[in-house]
This record gives sequence, structure tokens and C-alpha cells, in this order.
Amino acid sequence: MLKRFAAFYRPHLGLFIADLVCALLLSAINLVYPMITRRMINEFIPGGLVRQLVIFAAILLALYVLKLFLNYFVSYWGHLVGVYMQADMRSKLFDHLQRLPVSFFDDNKTGAMMSRIINDLFEVSELAHHGPEDLFISALLLIGSFILMSSICLPLTLIVFASIPVLVAFAALKRLQMNKAFKAAREQVSVINAGLENSISGIRVSKAYDNREAENRLFGEGNKKFVSARSEAYKHMGQFHAGSTFIGDVLQVIMYISGGLFCMNGSIDFGDLAAFVLYISVFMDPVKRLISFVEQYQDGMTGFSRYCEIMDQPVEEDSPDAEDIRDVRGDIAFDDVSFSYNENTEVLSHLSFVIPSGRTLALVGPSGGGKTTICNLIPRFYEPSSGKITLDGRDVKKITLSSLRKNVGIVSQDVFLFDSTVYDNIAYGCGEVTREQVEAAAKRANIHDFVMSLPDGYETLVGERGVKLSGGQKQRVSIARVFLKDPPVLILDEATSALDNVTEALIQQSLDELTRGRTTLVVAHRLTTVMHADEILVVTSDGIAERGTHAGLLEKDGVYATLWRGAVGAENGKIEIKE
Repeated sequence: MLKRFAAFYRPHLGLFIADLVCALLLSAINLVYPMITRRMINEFIPGGLVRQLVIFAAILLALYVLKLFLNYFVSYWGHLVGVYMQADMRSKLFDHLQRLPVSFFDDNKTGAMMSRIINDLFEVSELAHHGPEDLFISALLLIGSFILMSSICLPLTLIVFASIPVLVAFAALKRLQMNKAFKAAREQVSVINAGLENSISGIRVSKAYDNREAENRLFGEGNKKFVSARSEAYKHMGQFHAGSTFIGDVLQVIMYISGGLFCMNGSIDFGDLAAFVLYISVFMDPVKRLISFVEQYQDGMTGFSRYCEIMDQPVEEDSPDAEDIRDVRGDIAFDDVSFSYNENTEVLSHLSFVIPSGRTLALVGPSGGGKTTICNLIPRFYEPSSGKITLDGRDVKKITLSSLRKNVGIVSQDVFLFDSTVYDNIAYGCGEVTREQVEAAAKRANIHDFVMSLPDGYETLVGERGVKLSGGQKQRVSIARVFLKDPPVLILDEATSALDNVTEALIQQSLDELTRGRTTLVVAHRLTTVMHADEILVVTSDGIAERGTHAGLLEKDGVYATLWRGAVGAENGKIEIKE
């Protein structure tokens, strides 16, 4: 773990070494000051050596001016080392998140991920700066003060330094408890962040159902757990602080008694005693730094371990023999495909069908039959448990993910727009495009006139998740995005199910143009939108119940015909209510 952590110093090694050099000079200045004081008391003041006294005072002043600049460098540039490392880790983590499979996000909450990216990495950056610096300064001050104090009086020095094993033993005793407690507190922060993200995202639902009290109660419960976890962490930290401070205070008493006795019997003089008193402060500074380091180490390494937990998650990878696919025709085939999200529930079982190039295949049937899962398997958002899916005769596993997904366009019921402009949302993921291309795509999606009516036109911000646009407007923006992408394979997953009849009719015109000449897979509950499909599959929890054209399936008078009669009756308001 430490080796992995240390690797992040490599790009900023020059600045890090400069920080340590400044810390070295600061330590040297702190060590010199008691010796100068000792000489002043023992020689210059008793001997009336005013000139030497002034010279040494000037030297001290110059050292303190140097110390001013050194402290600034350590505080500013030293912290930047941590900031740069934090930025590097955050970039790597974000890139890693982008490459994780969809299944990872099914099991992990957004707020928890945000906590790891922001809160955890902040603690890591604090450790990155202060940790090595505190250890380095502490080692120099302890070694330097021991050598200098020993040159004055070795027995008294040994008495003072005898407290170090006690402090180390005490720190080791508390370390495990602090680590466990801080990890629990960190996990509770993630839970609170996840709850906040969930509550804020659903604020409109909360208001619609006047559920403020319940939301406050849920948040309060999480807050109490956080307080409890943090209280436990601070209890151990308080014990650590109190115990280490007590040991330091007892050391002061021992030093005064021992130093007084040594001074009384003539082993040392008053100047030596004054130097020892000053060195006690120098000695306690690295001890305090070590105490601070233990706290930072627990917090920082806990954060880094949580960072590593995500970084160690396996990412989506191309198979060794995967190649880019070019000049895609769009022939899709499912060959004996089975899929399950977990070991207990199989969603698809030995499914086989073909969508010829340029043809439209519709999937209909009750919810839970696996229609959306079929859509997700084509761009490899999930991998089939068994069987094979091919595009133009090539196993999709042997096609690079990038080229596969570039050739597949998706329009779903739940349209996600980024909190940016209309222009950016249409051009999203399409690389370098011109404004003319964006506007042409918008016109084909029947959204251009509406966009031009907005105060800022294509530069209008759509708000978080496109909240400033209606459902139909968001849908047309997503359709324009696919027009601009111009993929040979198109997936329409309940693309119009959340819209009213008038809006659906307008958008259906755009979809009809969008599907022209493309291999299209359509999932729909409104059967009137798929009646012109080249083939219709009725998918149930038992697999494909029926397949054929609209007219052929009606003639069979089976599952599809029953669904059709119900759909037409509902749309015409002919549902009978039996008493």
C-alpha cells in the first residue's frame, strides 16, 4: 500500500525534494537557537561581551528572516505537492470510473462515489504533504537535539529521551483503535453523501408527496449514525492526545527536577540548564508532529485504501484479439444467449434471433421479460452468461468496445441531458463537429425551431438532467444527438412511452426518419408504434413466445393479439369496467 502511495510522488519529485530541503533548514535553525542562547548566557552576558552579543543577535535575526521564507515555501509549495497528487489521483479515479462496467454502478451509489473522489482524496493530499515532511523534520530534530544535548550532559539527555519508548508504545496501542474508528466514520460520510444525492435528485417527488418530514427523519437517522461513528473516532483520538500530552507534561517535571539537581551539584551551569529547557521545546515539537502524523496517517491511509478499492475494480477491457469494426452493415444475431444479473435469477434463457441489415425488429411483451436487457447486451453494457452476439458476423467480444459503441445509437425513455447548453448536449460524444452539422441534426429531429425561440438559442442551459426542458423537448434533443452520430445500428428503448399522444406523434415522425436505412431494435409497450416493424418478437419471462409480422401475429390470435386488443381498447377509451 505504501509503495503504491509513494508512486504518486514521482511526477512532483523536484518540488517534493525542495520542500524537504526547506524543512531540513528549518530544523537546523531550530537546533541552533538553544546553543546560541547557551553561549550568550554562559559567555557573553557574564563577560560583558556586548559586541559578540550584538553579532549573535544579528545572526539570530537573519536566521529568523530566512525561517520566514522557508516557512512560506513549506506552507505554500509543500501543500501544492499534496494538491497535485490529489489532482492526479482524482484524474485516475475519474478515468477508472469511466471504464468500469455498468454493473458496478448498479451496486454503488453516486453519493458514495463522490465522497471518495472529494472527501477521501482531500485527506490523502494532507497526508501526502504533511506525512513525509513531519517524519523527516521529526527525525532530524530528535537526532540533532540528542547529539547536541548529549554534548552538554549525556545522563540528563538519556533521562529526557527515555520518554520516547513510552510515547511509541502508547501510540502503537491506540493506532489500531483509531484506524478502525476513522474507517467507520468515513463510511458513514459516504452513506450521508449518497442519501443527500438521492434526496436532492428527488426533491420534486418529495415536494409532490409533501414528504419533507420523512426525508428529514431519514437524514436525521443517517446523521445520528455519523455522529456516533465520528464520536467513537474522536474518543480514541482524544485518548491519544490526552495521554501523549500527559507524558510530555510529566517529562517537563522530570526535566526540571533532574536538571535542577545536576545544576546544584555542578554537573551543568545555568546556561546549560537554559539550553536544556529550550531543547525540551525542540524535542516536544517532533513528538507533537509524530502524534499529528499518526492521526493523518490513519485518516489519509483509510482514504487511500478506499481509493484503491475502486481502482482495483476490474474495468471493461477488449479481448486480446479484438479489432475495430469498419463499414458496418448492421446484421445482428443472438445465438443461444442466456443472461442473469445474479446467480439466482436468469433474465434471458437460450435466446436466438436475427436482425438483418436495415430491418426493424420490435420487442414487445410484459415487463420483466428482458427486453431492455437485450438492448444492453448489444453495446456490451453487460456480458451474456453464455451464447454469442454477432455484428456483421463478428462476435461483439472480438470488436473493440470503442468502435462497437460508436456504431450503435440509443434513444431511451429516461433521457439524460448534461447540465450544459443545448448545443453541447446535441454534440455530446460526436467529436469535432461544425455548428451547421449540429443545426442540421436538430432540424431532422424537429427541435431546431424551438431552440431558436429560446433567449440564448443553442447556448441555452438546459439545467441539471435537462430540467428546464419538457419531456418531449429532451427526447428530441436526444434524437438530434443520434442523428449527428449517424450510427448504422439504432436502439429505441421505450423512446416515446413517457410522452402524451400529441408529442409522441410529433416525435414518431423524427424516429421514422431516424430509423430509415438503419438496423433498428425497438422496445415498446405502445403496440401502435411497432405495427410496421419488419418482425415482432413477443418476449416473456419464458423467452420468445411468438414472432412474426403484425398481421401474421394477429392471425395467430395468441399473446400478441391479446396485447393488441388491450392496447387498442385502452387508446380508444373502450376499457370496460366490470362490476
